[in-house]
Amino acid sequence: MRKIVLYIAASLDGYIARPDGGIDWLENEVYKIDGEDFGYSSFMKTIDTTLMGHSTYKVVAGFDMPFPYPDKTNYVFTHSQQPDNEFVHFISSNAAEFVRQLKQQPGKDIWLIGGSQLNTLLLNAGLIDEIILTYIPIILGNGIPLFAPFASEKMLNVKESKHFENGFVQLLIEMNNNGKV
Repeated sequence: MRKIVLYIAASLDGYIARPDGGIDWLENEVYKIDGEDFGYSSFMKTIDTTLMGHSTYKVVAGFDMPFPYPDKTNYVFTHSQQPDNEFVHFISSNAAEFVRQLKQQPGKDIWLIGGSQLNTLLLNAGLIDEIILTYIPIILGNGIPLFAPFASEKMLNVKESKHFENGFVQLLIEMNNNGKV
């Protein structure tokens, strides 16, 4: 069965974006390490599908560059019907049921890009298999949290942690749906 992997970065205080959805703080030059992509290239080879909420899609579509995942199958979850475009399939049906069926189909792993509401919906449905979370050494003080306030309590199993010279700390977390560590 395919895995759903939440591969994401967060501020030290747990925000994935500024209140307006801005992620400019992720591109700060002080964090650059020549030749280091923090596992992104390797991760991208393991997936063939992305999942994102509509607000996250609007941020991604607003980048001053071509759509970044043209070689993937991309699903955007929205509350309103929208026509598909050349890169994205819009899904307005039950997200948890759609993802449950998607996991059963053949293919590589699936990248849950975010945001907060979709992360929480899939967490609560027990559909996230793994989290690769990179903490950025910044405190935003406000913003969009990694998980929305209605997230259920979950036991996690940290399988690996990496520290980078720029202060990033990356955790590889396996979800623990049986309550045992």
